[in-house]
Amino acid sequence: MPKFKAPIYKTGINTCADVPDAITRKMKPTKGKIHVKGTVNGFPFVKTLVPVKGRPYRLFVNAPTLKGANTAIGEVAVFVITQDLHKIKKQYTMSPAFRRQLQVHKVLKDFNALTPARQQDILKYLSFVTKEETLLKHVGKIVQKLKAGEKNIRIP
Repeated sequence: MPKFKAPIYKTGINTCADVPDAITRKMKPTKGKIHVKGTVNGFPFVKTLVPVKGRPYRLFVNAPTLKGANTAIGEVAVFVITQDLHKIKKQYTMSPAFRRQLQVHKVLKDFNALTPARQQDILKYLSFVTKEETLLKHVGKIVQKLKAGEKNIRIP
C-alpha cells in the first residue's frame, strides 16, 4: 500500500492533507473522486479523495480521525492509502446487437460523443432487457434520438 507523509492543514472550516500525484495517478477516479481506505498514523479510515483544480487530490481529515491518529493541524502525519475498489461503480459494456444497430444507422460516433455517465445509464438500462424484440424497440428509440442530435437521451 502506498505510504506518504503530509502536513495537515486547514482550508476554510475543513482540515485536510494533500495526496501526492504519484499515488493518485495510479488510481481510477469515479466522477472525479477517488474512494480510498487506509490509515493516518496507524488509525484506520475510509474516505474519498477530492480533486482540486491545479493541485493534488485532497484528503479531508475529520476531528475523530485527527484524535484517533493523535495528530493536529500543522503536524506532519504518516498516511497509508489504497483505492477502495468496492466503491467503484460497475461498468456496463455494449452488447454486440446494440453496437451493430448503432453502426448500421451510422450513429455509433454520436453515441460515443455522449457523456460517459449518459452512456453508462443507457448501457445499464439495456443490460436488463431480456427479449430481443424489446431490445430492438429501445435501440430504435435511442437511434432516433441520436439522429436528432439529442445529448440527454432518456429511456424508456
